[in-house]
Amino acid sequence: MWIVIDSPLGPLRIVERDGAITAVEFSPFRDDSDPGAPGEPGEPSPVLAQAARELGEYFAGTRTQFGLPLAPVGTLWQRAVWDQLLGIEYGATASYGQIAARLGRTNAASRAVGLANGSNPIPILIPCHRVIGANGTLTGYAGGVARKQVLLDIEQDALF
Repeated sequence: MWIVIDSPLGPLRIVERDGAITAVEFSPFRDDSDPGAPGEPGEPSPVLAQAARELGEYFAGTRTQFGLPLAPVGTLWQRAVWDQLLGIEYGATASYGQIAARLGRTNAASRAVGLANGSNPIPILIPCHRVIGANGTLTGYAGGVARKQVLLDIEQDALF
């Protein structure tokens, strides 16, 4: 089941399966005829209603943590990286190399961290936008670098 909400990033599709959020998608969305599409829209379940409310509060600058059940689908490595992303505090950033080091890997694994980061199916809620280049520059983002900048600006503005 899924719903679409308005956001400063454009429409977002929030997908739920079995009581947990499995995806947040930026527009344009995958065609519903795509075998990987998230099923049918419907009346918001309690989890989808909570996700819409919490994301609205986040975009308004009044929420710094999410309390939603998440169920991202990925490899063991991807899930390990995504778990590390959840530890990056609101308004903070970390480099790909720092994430690799937290996983006990050398800086050479930063490319693998970047690939896992780019495969995150639940952006914003799993804050892949908080990962930046070692020199402090914004690097790629599945939703586009402009969206990444908006998310970082929302967090910085709310802190001051």
